Amino acid sequence: MTTYSGPARLTLADGTLVSGMASLSTHQRGGINGWGGTFRPDQISPAVREAADGLSLELPYDQIGTVAVTGVRRLLATQILMSITGTGPAPF
Repeated sequence: MTTYSGPARLTLADGTLVSGMASLSTHQRGGINGWGGTFRPDQISPAVREAADGLSLELPYDQIGTVAVTGVRRLLATQILMSITGTGPAPF
């Protein structure tokens, strides 16, 4: 299993860039390789809360992967944690 934890930028379907912190890992389930984890945006907005498909996650050094949001939960009054699942090769 490969992991990444650190800064990342989520690009929403409308092109809006959202900075935050990602915690990602690769996994293998039933012979299928995949990757996913969580993304904690620095700032939240209605567009961030409603994000679902057509997203990309950019890691340092221009490493980019396609992601979909599978869940959102509130951490604090001003923070959320997004569960994400990647498609295609992992960018880390």
